Amino acid sequence: MRFLANILWIILGGGIILFIEYLVGAMLLCLTIIGIPFGLQKIKLAMFALAPFGRQVQCNQAASGCLAIVFNVLWILMGGIWIAVTHLVLALIYAILIIGIPFARQHIKMASLAIAPFGREVVRK
Repeated sequence: MRFLANILWIILGGGIILFIEYLVGAMLLCLTIIGIPFGLQKIKLAMFALAPFGRQVQCNQAASGCLAIVFNVLWILMGGIWIAVTHLVLALIYAILIIGIPFARQHIKMASLAIAPFGREVVRK
């Protein structure tokens, strides 16, 4: 069922478009030494955007700390808030239709990761 949901997500939910956008953004961020940590987080978002069904976001206790907080603040100030808002708007659009409710739930999961990706990881259920 997860496989079928992920295939529908790629085709109807915009998964492939999100994946490509995140991947291009990650490549551009990784061009600079300062942008590499942020580019790696974009790659994490890209992989999650490609197949979100059957995965969940959880806190990584080993990676959370002062540095993760500082990087999350920088992430939010440099555009993370707009990524999260975009996912929330897409969730609202998909939630209008009954068929789109599962896609809306996935966009809400992605918005929670997009607002603060440092110190969090995506794991299989």
